[in-house]
Amino acid sequence: MNIKKKGQVGPRFFIYFIGLLVMALGIVLLIKADLGATPWDVLHVGLYYQVGLTIGSWSIIVGIVILTIAALISKEFPKIGAFLNMVLVGVFIDMYFLIPFLQTPDQLLGKMLMFSIGLLLSGYGMGLYISAQFGAGPRDSLMIALTSITGWKIRNVRAMMELIVLLIGWQLGGPVFWGTILFSLFVGPIAGYALPQCQRFTDKWLEKLSKHKNIKIEQSSRGASL
Repeated sequence: MNIKKKGQVGPRFFIYFIGLLVMALGIVLLIKADLGATPWDVLHVGLYYQVGLTIGSWSIIVGIVILTIAALISKEFPKIGAFLNMVLVGVFIDMYFLIPFLQTPDQLLGKMLMFSIGLLLSGYGMGLYISAQFGAGPRDSLMIALTSITGWKIRNVRAMMELIVLLIGWQLGGPVFWGTILFSLFVGPIAGYALPQCQRFTDKWLEKLSKHKNIKIEQSSRGASL
């Protein structure tokens, strides 16, 4: 049961913020694993090679374009969270790249472990921030919009999006390797599991906070009446 509506802005924003941090870390781990960038980052890196700027900057720019397309499809003005997503994810990506100890492992096993962790963090970070209902980010807004008009499952829509973006990024010279293909195949199923799990977690946590707040208000009211 979805028990939150428009209230509990502070707790919801906390979940949203943590979700973006987790997802951005997953993105950077996938890039640092050096087994092939994610399809979207193949595009971002390809644009970086061709034009310049930073990977985080291109994440923001591409996000603006994608969010506009999603808004046209859904015929709804994006929520403020979608705009925050564009900026924060780009900033977080560039921030994580500045961490000195976050380096590519020397051994293949270490790279595979980093890649696997990055894949899980990306999927569950996405599920966590969407569960806060501040508005999905540009890419996830497009995923949700396409799901609503096609009736397809989330994992199928996501897989289709990743493959199309991959082809465009590859043509721009972005880094493509077998990890890129694995991400395209598995991010959809992971998102399909992560979204409902994170929503249930968020709903239960917000419900507990709401009950705790109501108890404190009742106790305060009793005290005032004595």
